[in-house]
Amino acid sequence: MVTGQSRLRRAFPVLWSSLINEQERVAMNDDLSVARTHNDSFGHLLKRCEGLQPVICAIVHPCDSDSLLGPIEAAKRGIITPVLVGPEAKIRAVAAAQNVDLSAYRIVPTAHSHDSAAQAVALARSGEVEALMKGSLHTEELMGAVVASATGLRTARRISHVFALDVPAYPRPLFVTDAAINIAPDLETKAQIVQNAIDLAHVLGIAQPKVAILAAVETVNPKMQSTLDAAALCKMADRGQIVGGLLDGPLAFDNAVSEEAARTKHIASPVAGRADILLAPDLEAGNMVAKELQYLAGADSAGIVLGTRVPVILTSRADNVRGRLASTALMALVAAANRARKV
Repeated sequence: MVTGQSRLRRAFPVLWSSLINEQERVAMNDDLSVARTHNDSFGHLLKRCEGLQPVICAIVHPCDSDSLLGPIEAAKRGIITPVLVGPEAKIRAVAAAQNVDLSAYRIVPTAHSHDSAAQAVALARSGEVEALMKGSLHTEELMGAVVASATGLRTARRISHVFALDVPAYPRPLFVTDAAINIAPDLETKAQIVQNAIDLAHVLGIAQPKVAILAAVETVNPKMQSTLDAAALCKMADRGQIVGGLLDGPLAFDNAVSEEAARTKHIASPVAGRADILLAPDLEAGNMVAKELQYLAGADSAGIVLGTRVPVILTSRADNVRGRLASTALMALVAAANRARKV
């Protein structure tokens, strides 16, 4: 598989050498060596999972090698206890082709992908599983079952998605939201998206995450709704309507992640240049930012759906092993926090 990191390595070998320490390469399995950045936020994620009780996770329709092998690898590392939800004959055929022994794992047989999504959500509603992981079905199929008003996993909080990015050139983990679920969020929705991301950062040990509210400019322009929303969100944080984070905006992308760019534009802000969370103005902008960081800046990516009764992982066919494991680690830490709140 050709990853963003491998493309960066080939295109800019000198830059790559300055970013990656050869001594920090670790084998994830027999045929894959993954380079860690100096920050190595994904390695820290996996480290934080050590000693946690494995999360019982429904793997929804794991009917190809990637969607089956990823959870099995996470199970071997003690992060999850997978429950395989899908057509049993297909799952066993994939396992046989990959020489995987499924005797240790529960299989919940289903008729087809829509049935897999419905049964996995039912398992979560009944408390039999603590998380869901997307397999080889379409995202819309799984999320359709998750958001169903009567039978899904909705809570009082808005459902949103957070990308966690390990960017070689950035000195800390970077979270981008929402790039997968809310297409054109209004102010109220953005406030809940921000709160979801802040709560995730707290679970990961970031006590007061810095939130940059992105727009094309760093000044309030009455003709640009994104700048008005940014100003309103900052005032909502001042009034305690958004808690646990430090917000600033509007900020253009360069001012959010580059202290030099912020200084050049004379922006005095504790967030500018040091953002932990980037709030996108809409799904298209967020998706572009996340994928540009992956494919042009060599970032590894993990992701999680929040605001649901249990955490949900939406894996992509383009995800590498490191990204899949990091997504699983995110889910495990959120599930552990959910457990602690119930005690």
